[in-house]
Amino acid sequence: MLVQLETPVMAQDDSQTMSENVFRRIQAAIVKGEIAPGSKISEPELARTYGISRGPLREAIHRLEGQRLLVRIPHVGARVVSLSHEELIELYEIRESLEGMACRLAAERMTDAEIEELRQVLHTHERDAAFQAGVGYYQQEGDFDFHYRIIQGAGNRTLTQMLCGELYQLVRMYRIQFSATPNRPRQAFAEHHRILDAIADRDGELAELLMRRHIGASKRNIARHFPDGAPQSRGES
Repeated sequence: MLVQLETPVMAQDDSQTMSENVFRRIQAAIVKGEIAPGSKISEPELARTYGISRGPLREAIHRLEGQRLLVRIPHVGARVVSLSHEELIELYEIRESLEGMACRLAAERMTDAEIEELRQVLHTHERDAAFQAGVGYYQQEGDFDFHYRIIQGAGNRTLTQMLCGELYQLVRMYRIQFSATPNRPRQAFAEHHRILDAIADRDGELAELLMRRHIGASKRNIARHFPDGAPQSRGES
């Protein structure tokens, strides 16, 4: 007797591909601020916008909740995360400590070739049009992200999982939202160069100190834009 599959294998593959594609597109829209923090997520509207059925869409939404980009509120539904001033400061305190550690380990463990690749990442950032115009800092993810490459270079899987896993896109979201304060892009670029020089000199203690100062400056920048605990305008991280 033939057993009929509930869903053909090809249909499963198509569904998974569609879910992955819509997940990446919604993720990018949230991180870049195209879907604003606090926005209510309408499944019917998203299904129409992306031309996808509700099943793959719900799978994508579930993954975005796992990345803390969406939060589900009882009797309301899913909304784009909107961190309070206190929650943002807590997030940056975590970054300050853990990325400082990552920087120290990277100075000890990155190969010369990896350090040269990191230098090329900064060359790419310097050539970016938004940076040249002084209106923002280069914000591509993964291997083109200066912070990401340092975390990877630390060679600590637990640290990488913490900073490049659940928290990564949430951190990127706020780094992008706070990336247009006048003069901050060039200040951040100069700070990145000093961090790179310390790593290249294999000075882990200095590299950690500079990274902590760099993220601390971003934390203070956030505090200036939240004088009463509510968002006022945009800055950098």
